[in-house]
Amino acid sequence: MNTVAAPAGTTMRVSLLDLCAQYEAVKPEIMRVIGEVCDSQSFILGPYVKRLESEVAAYVQAKHGIGVSSGTDALLVALMALDVGPGDEVITTPYTFFATGGVVSRLGARLLFCDIEPASYNLSASAVKRFIATHCDFSAGVLKNRATGGRVRVLLPVHLYGQCADMEALLAVARQYGLAIVEDAAQAIGSECPGGRRAGSLGDIGCFSFFPSKNLGAFGDGGMCTTSDDALAEKLRILRVHGGKPKYYHAMVGGNFRLDELQAAILTVKLRHLDTWTEARQRNAAAYDRLFEAGLADTVGLPIKRPGYRHIYNQYVIRVPHRDRLREHLSAANVGTEIYYPVPLHLQKCFADLGGREGDCPEAERAARETLALPIYPELRPEQLEYVVATIRRFYE
Repeated sequence: MNTVAAPAGTTMRVSLLDLCAQYEAVKPEIMRVIGEVCDSQSFILGPYVKRLESEVAAYVQAKHGIGVSSGTDALLVALMALDVGPGDEVITTPYTFFATGGVVSRLGARLLFCDIEPASYNLSASAVKRFIATHCDFSAGVLKNRATGGRVRVLLPVHLYGQCADMEALLAVARQYGLAIVEDAAQAIGSECPGGRRAGSLGDIGCFSFFPSKNLGAFGDGGMCTTSDDALAEKLRILRVHGGKPKYYHAMVGGNFRLDELQAAILTVKLRHLDTWTEARQRNAAAYDRLFEAGLADTVGLPIKRPGYRHIYNQYVIRVPHRDRLREHLSAANVGTEIYYPVPLHLQKCFADLGGREGDCPEAERAARETLALPIYPELRPEQLEYVVATIRRFYE
């Protein structure tokens, strides 16, 4: 287990992500809609944006879709629509992409980090309940942080890696304490909770990313907010155009959060293929599970698919001993991997003023040390999956 050299005779390469095969399959459709947009010269909030908003809203079971410029801006404008600002506090997970915490900080609100569930890596409802019971007071419908005096306004769960958080329990907490819920569903389009309810339709506002690596990826940045609240939908639409309605008349300060028409056109093509691609990811995940169970079950912790949930496998993340050395070994064997995420947010330097320390969120910290994402994209061939697992087996032997 000391070597990181590639196995003898290795010629196979397995990238963490390869979008070329996907593009070739849909290239004629994509080039057609790009041509349509170019011919129309309608580049800002045109018909393809409206079409995509309607189709994504229907897909995630929400009433409204509001196309925006990125997944980060989806989170930012969602919190703006809820009037989150200085003096407000937001409960979320420390084990997530930086944007989840960054948008809260940008609005001058305070982050409150609660630990994750070790099996799903999602925000723990039990940890949230403990934090509220230990650190907060609830009176006259207002939840306040006893230490800071700040008002706790929003619960911000993340549906990490493509599997929904325990929304039944988190919604119960939100209802009990009058909290709004913003879902960070950047990695979770099409994910479902028991009963078939989809990510992005469960809270007040759902936030999606169309970054190219996502299951539904654009040719650049893009995002969407979804909601079934008419008033919130209208506010989101106004905020994404600098807060102006009618044009040049501003009752509020918004931003330039518009989804590009070209990206929307591309996404309408790819959305038609999304369920097929998701099924391929699910087959690849099942193949990995079978391969790992043959001799590595006691060494490699596999992703958990909860009963009744639809996991879309934006990532296939294993938990392993000697993670960093294993990653070097895989790299030497031409297998791409990634660490999502090496530093929990409560230990990031930019959030040092919040007073986070090692040991505050032990499960998030352990996950940061032990997890590794393997290739899971739809076009992987069976022999590539076998090669990845064989390379890992060789390391532990």
